[in-house]
Amino acid sequence: MSGDSEKMAAKSCFDCVKSIESVYTGGCVAASKDEQRLYTTCNEDIFVLNMASGEKVAELKGDTEIVTTFAVKPDGTHLVAASRSMQISIWDLATFKTVRSFRAHEAPVIAMDIDASSTLVATGSADSTVKVWDIDRGYCTHNFKGHGGLVTSVKFHPNKEKLCLVTAGDDGTIRVWSLDTRKCEAVLESHVSVVRSIDFTTDDDGAHMVTAGRDSVVNIWSWKRRSLIRTIPVYETVEAAGLFSSNTQTGLDLGGNCARIIYTGGEKGVIRLWDMDTGKEIFEQKKELNAKHAFVDVLYLPQSQHLVGITNDQNLLFYKVTKRLERTRQIVGYNEEVIDMAYIGHDQVHLAVATNTEQLRVYNTKDLNCELAYGHSDIILCVSAHSKGSIVATGSKDNTALIWLVNMTAPPNQRVLCVATAVGHAKAVGAVCLAQGAGCPFMITGSEDRTVKMWDLSPLSSLFDSPERAVALVCESGPVKLRSTYTFQAHEKDINSICVAPNDAIFATGSQDKTAKIWDVASGKALGTLQGHRRGVWNVAFSPVDRVIATTSGDRTIKLWSLSDFGCLKTFEGHTNSVLCVEFLTKGTQLVTTGSDGLVKLWNIKDAECVLTLDKHESKIWTLAKQCTEVHVATGGADSVIYIWKDTTQEHIDRLHMEEAKLLEQQQALDNFLSVKDYRNAINLALSLNQPHRLLTIFQEVMMATEHRHPSPGDDGADDSAQGAHAAIMGSAAVDQVIGSLALDQLERLLGYVRNWNTNGKFARVAQATLHCILTQYTSDVILSLPSAKDLISAIQPYSERHFTRLDNLLTDSFIIDYTLHAMDSVSPAGMEALSIDNDSECD
Repeated sequence: MSGDSEKMAAKSCFDCVKSIESVYTGGCVAASKDEQRLYTTCNEDIFVLNMASGEKVAELKGDTEIVTTFAVKPDGTHLVAASRSMQISIWDLATFKTVRSFRAHEAPVIAMDIDASSTLVATGSADSTVKVWDIDRGYCTHNFKGHGGLVTSVKFHPNKEKLCLVTAGDDGTIRVWSLDTRKCEAVLESHVSVVRSIDFTTDDDGAHMVTAGRDSVVNIWSWKRRSLIRTIPVYETVEAAGLFSSNTQTGLDLGGNCARIIYTGGEKGVIRLWDMDTGKEIFEQKKELNAKHAFVDVLYLPQSQHLVGITNDQNLLFYKVTKRLERTRQIVGYNEEVIDMAYIGHDQVHLAVATNTEQLRVYNTKDLNCELAYGHSDIILCVSAHSKGSIVATGSKDNTALIWLVNMTAPPNQRVLCVATAVGHAKAVGAVCLAQGAGCPFMITGSEDRTVKMWDLSPLSSLFDSPERAVALVCESGPVKLRSTYTFQAHEKDINSICVAPNDAIFATGSQDKTAKIWDVASGKALGTLQGHRRGVWNVAFSPVDRVIATTSGDRTIKLWSLSDFGCLKTFEGHTNSVLCVEFLTKGTQLVTTGSDGLVKLWNIKDAECVLTLDKHESKIWTLAKQCTEVHVATGGADSVIYIWKDTTQEHIDRLHMEEAKLLEQQQALDNFLSVKDYRNAINLALSLNQPHRLLTIFQEVMMATEHRHPSPGDDGADDSAQGAHAAIMGSAAVDQVIGSLALDQLERLLGYVRNWNTNGKFARVAQATLHCILTQYTSDVILSLPSAKDLISAIQPYSERHFTRLDNLLTDSFIIDYTLHAMDSVSPAGMEALSIDNDSECD
């Protein structure tokens, strides 16, 4: 019973636990030598990613200009970056702060490399020059001129005894520069186009050099003779090439000794392996189904034995070298607008996401690994998932809907498989919904052509039950072509949303014609129309338990409707712009909505009250997805970011209970300290509890107690402790000592209390005494070092001046007493004389 009550408890708190955002927008990518971090270019900034989880660790803010290239020191301490502003910045990777920046060339830097000692960095520029810089000291050590165009690649030779630098240009020439003699030792001419990659063998101290470029060849050079040994035609534009380390195991049957293997990547979008000694191709990857990407760079990670292919559509593909280049992971660098998404899978840890592209993206929310599914030829507009989690439907601008079978444990090429196509709409399919019953018997689609179609999915039942059979069938004959059961015009304008009821008996449609309609699934007959919105209806959702339906509209409202009489039950107002999406939570007792105002709102249906507003998106939130368990809710929108929110209501309640219990204990301790007059601990505790009134009471009691034990001058047994108390500023030496030994944050808090007390004349005496105690025990440098020192001083000063002015006025007004006494003396000298005699006796 208690478990049911916990499930029914209303939600009141959600915390953002993860975000899926753009981490790579094209350009340079690098990895740390220990392969723990990945560095990517994101417009004018550089992101530092955790290699294992893909999450952003830090962000190196640029100078508002696009980053052209960067390199990481082999020792991992610094990163050197260049941008279009012609500035080079050096970043400390321990603090992620800029160490220094300077202007390097007269044109942007295109290529960069750091030597093995982490001392020198070479920069090749569009101004045809190559410069070598001392990284730690920040000055230029060499300036090489000789190239006739852009310098496209630079690489230090691995031999540390004789420092040499190899550079290549867009004219195909390769130059070898000696750092000792500062001269060009050789010019190698064989390439006829841009040279993109330079690498050296490691097992023979760099005795061979490999170069590759856009002329579709790989050249092998003898470093000692500075001559060409072999040219390998690869028949594709090569953007990246390199050599495996000598002990690399590829998992391939090479049929003999093949110690030196070259990898290449280019316009074909596959990685190919070549025998350097024979020039023969060893292995070529099989391109993924319908994939259209090309490689713009390839990174080699020798420790983990991975190749990272960087694609022209801003994705990072990880291939395991020892497993025949099998793809083990994929990081999507850039998401455009997130249009729609749904949780899928039995454990609901994957998100099927539609962005402003034709690929369906399936994210693992634990490690941000992503699968790209190709099938549509235009942008995907909508996504729907079956409750079972393995069946997904998508609608696209290509006027079709596709059925996908998801099996994340299958090989990479088979994890998201298109098993059926629905062709029939005349315009873009903007809404789709799968039946939620067992076996997923049908699908409903809505289009910009204002029609609704029902598609029979019964021919796919055998495929849903056996993913292996689905793979075999699709590979043999392609996706199944679905047939529609019925078609009818549903609205006068575009259909924005379709939702099937939990019992699969009825479905609802929402349209730009300001109405939502309820339809019978079996016959397609209209059952009712929901009229009341003043603008188009963006989304519709059925309650999981009650006969009600929720609609959202461009008129900034959410309406709750009865399915019995189709009347409006409640209207929720609170969004400042169009409400785009809605879902029921907590067994139909709450609603969660998103809008064009970038807000996520949680509502209690019973009182139509908004109990929580989440403000993290920077633009309109197009879509909302929830897990079946409602533990996590995901939102995505036009800012290209997906935020995952966790229900932390119970944790929040438990935390509040713990804080209340701790507060009660501290309050009791404070009362105990006050009862025994332990002012030292009482003051510290009052400051930590942030209780200015209790602290004020303590100071008042101490000062009042001191006044009451004022010793008589004629008393020979005057108490020394009482005299000491009067010597203390606050009336107690212990209190003065506590104030003089405060931490800086406590001192700042106490000055804030003094500022507030000082505004009231009633407490001005305590405030001034406390201020006096602070100023006599702390130097001006300490006080001014406080973050809010200037604001506190500017607030205390005017009220202090006002209090002193008031005291001056009181002193001036007291002169009337002297005047009155003199006047009385002139009227009655005898009385005045008696008064003076009494005063003299008191003084004695």
